[in-house]
Amino acid sequence: MWRKASAAALLALAVGYFYYGSPDLPEQILQYISLPNFQSSSQSQNSVEQVISAAWETLITLPTRQWSKVAVGVNACVDVVVSGVGLLQALAVDPGSGLDHEVLHSKEDLKEAFIHFMERGAAAERFFSDNEAFQRIARAAAEYPGAKLYVGGNAALIGQKLATYPDLMVLLCGPVGPKLHEMLDEQIVVPPESLQETDEYHLILEYKAGEQWGSTQAPQANRFIFSHDVSNGEMSSLETFVASLDEFEPDLVVLSGLHMMEGQGRELWEERLKEVMPIVSSIGLNEQELLFLSQAGEGPHADLAAWKGIPDVGQVSDILLWILEQHGRSEPSSEADLTRIHFHTLAYHILATVDGYWGNQAAAVMAGARVASSQACGLQSVDVSKVELKAPLQFHSSHAEPREKLSLNPAQPVTVWRRGNVTFHMTAVLVCKQPLRTVGLGDAISAEGLVYSELKTQQPF
Repeated sequence: MWRKASAAALLALAVGYFYYGSPDLPEQILQYISLPNFQSSSQSQNSVEQVISAAWETLITLPTRQWSKVAVGVNACVDVVVSGVGLLQALAVDPGSGLDHEVLHSKEDLKEAFIHFMERGAAAERFFSDNEAFQRIARAAAEYPGAKLYVGGNAALIGQKLATYPDLMVLLCGPVGPKLHEMLDEQIVVPPESLQETDEYHLILEYKAGEQWGSTQAPQANRFIFSHDVSNGEMSSLETFVASLDEFEPDLVVLSGLHMMEGQGRELWEERLKEVMPIVSSIGLNEQELLFLSQAGEGPHADLAAWKGIPDVGQVSDILLWILEQHGRSEPSSEADLTRIHFHTLAYHILATVDGYWGNQAAAVMAGARVASSQACGLQSVDVSKVELKAPLQFHSSHAEPREKLSLNPAQPVTVWRRGNVTFHMTAVLVCKQPLRTVGLGDAISAEGLVYSELKTQQPF
């Protein structure tokens, strides 16, 4: 099985949703999750971006030992991307107040949840329970002017990104219909058992920074995703995925899509979590999911209702350390396998790793930031005229004393600090001023970070 792989990574950033929804999740499951100052006044703002981008090109190098085979599963679909405000207006829905819903049952629920997250500039994904109503909305979305179809689902998007490396063999397991199969990179191997007669469609409602609907204004560009996707929701491809691993013999197993189970009930997703969490050695998290985890586990800064603006580096560092020390393999005697967390938010990324397990993490965190900067603008490389620095150049290693005052040097754009036996690598993101597409950005960041990472020590899988 997948314990033969060198490492198992959990992406799609799902864990926080489960614990946030049910903070009484059994503790035994949670425990398995498993420089000089830069004088900005001496250079223009535009030149700072140029310095960082040039440094990335010099410093980002692939590790000595690279993955040769990666298995990815298990959520895959076709994304229909439309203007969120435009679609809701086409559905004759009036603007109003926002309200989050764990499961959507109607157009009114959709409107309220969309507004709730739009006014926060936050990404979210929800299950739509009414199949007939969803199909009507999906038809309207497909017919909406400017609607576009893309490869969707975290696993498929990660697979697509990995397939851009010609020496890397990629196995993708998930519900792959005819349209999705046609859109996938030809380098991706799909087991026959994963093929199905119809595609699963997800609707991606995007909004731009500053976009307004009624009294709601988006502070930053993002998207709201919803679907009536039973195949991905039940993770029905998980058994096919596991069965395919013996023959494929991957070096790395990447699992995503657990967040799709929110609409399936506690019993099913708790069973799935018990199956996968004990053997995860790396997870990817955004700022929402990081805070959800801390709130559910009563960790550091759990009293924060939400981040205000750019998440404080010291607070993020506190939570990352807590996860690895309390629920990871920070001690050799620990039963957990978790040794790496790739955290990403709009303005900066941090890779936190337990010492002795992972190499090339400075390059890995820069590679993830570079792909965020280019892909958000719809480009293959960074265009410094289209991006801006939003990360703080000075910050602290912790929110509490004792703490270290740190700075980010654009010419050497990785700041490193240690707390106990955990090392942190932080780099800025050059934020796209006018992002063209935000969907799949987290998947590209995580995939790129893994490609540039090296597992230094073989763990006892």
